[in-house]
Amino acid sequence: MAEKEFRHIIRVANTDLDGSKPIFIALRKIKGVSFMFSLMVLNIAGIDKIKRAGNLTDAELKVLNDAITTPKKLGAPVWMLNRRKDPETGESGHLVGTDVRFTLDNDLKIMKKTKSYKGMRHQSGLTVRGQRTKANFRRNKGKGSLGVKRKKVGSK
Repeated sequence: MAEKEFRHIIRVANTDLDGSKPIFIALRKIKGVSFMFSLMVLNIAGIDKIKRAGNLTDAELKVLNDAITTPKKLGAPVWMLNRRKDPETGESGHLVGTDVRFTLDNDLKIMKKTKSYKGMRHQSGLTVRGQRTKANFRRNKGKGSLGVKRKKVGSK
């Protein structure tokens, strides 16, 4: 009976997950969900973390999906969320899936538009967080490669 209900692929937060893996590992395929966040969400939802993802019922999947998309409403601590004090709204939330990349791109565009230090470093393709660039990050500097041009054979 359990084999009939087993699903090889489940859909959570607009992401296909492998049904043969334990649910706490399968959830890590979702962009924006880390190891600790997946354990927290499973504790909030009341789902056994070592249960196979393909054995979850529809009710458990619905609760899990709600816990991932809106963890703050279900009692998750604010320090576990990946978007704290949003500059536009001032509220904390958690981003998953394509929202992570979209928000990052918008943040970079705002930094470049306001010509902040970080925005100018991003625009130039240089390091942003104070690393030294003399020896490392050579590929980010642009202007082609450095080296000596060899003399052509057969020409004077």
